[in-house]
Amino acid sequence: MNIIKFLDEFTNESLNEKKSSRRDAFGQLGSLSKKALLAAIPLGLAAVPNKTYAYQNANNAVDALQLALTLEYLEDEFYDLALASNVITDPDVITVYQKISQHEQAHVDFLIAGLTNAGATPIEKPEFDFTAGGLFDPFNPDNPNAYAQLLALAQAFEDTGVRAYKGQAGNLQGSAFLTAGLQIHSVEARHASEIRRIRGLKGWITRDERGAGMPTQTQAVYDGEENVMQGGLDVTTLGDGLPFSVDASTEAYDEILTGAEATAIASLFIVS
Repeated sequence: MNIIKFLDEFTNESLNEKKSSRRDAFGQLGSLSKKALLAAIPLGLAAVPNKTYAYQNANNAVDALQLALTLEYLEDEFYDLALASNVITDPDVITVYQKISQHEQAHVDFLIAGLTNAGATPIEKPEFDFTAGGLFDPFNPDNPNAYAQLLALAQAFEDTGVRAYKGQAGNLQGSAFLTAGLQIHSVEARHASEIRRIRGLKGWITRDERGAGMPTQTQAVYDGEENVMQGGLDVTTLGDGLPFSVDASTEAYDEILTGAEATAIASLFIVS
């Protein structure tokens, strides 16, 4: 499967519009038996009532998982290269990166196993370019900005992962993978918080601010986070006494990234 073609086609909107054709494209999953689907469920989830499995949405779930796998491939390789680069000299940061690297490998392995057990072919690992065409040079010890770039890219990838997983919740709704997806999402959120604190920032995002030292190319990761309308309510007007500030309101709610938005960000680092 051509990764760029796959990513170009991946939007929530197109999934909805092309539901029938995508069902054909993933015909092997459409004919999957419930038994096979259950085989992909992590231990303990099989106890979920059968009526919660919206089987007709399996194709959307597969595409959501393929996108998640692409992002996890990216993060997994990034941390492997970061640890091998000798750019990081702080032992505490090395420990954090080692732990996150283990998590990302676990997520990759889980998604590959889940897709395979569900009868789908996991997308192949893309070829990544973490310089984004020469904009960055994070793994070069001779680059005086390498460490700062390495931390900034980690923040961008983790913040993207958090918002992207949340954005795919609707496509996983009713599938056997919803709970696992939410479990991974929460771990990605902890990664993001840890990296942000290493960079001297709050663990959460204020408005659409990317934070000091973040390259302008990462702004797409934060666009939309300034939203204060939740469920049709302006949340800055809620609360007792003084209304919540815009800062506090935006920090209290994390926004989604659509498939198209996550794709645009990831594509900056994908060669093929």
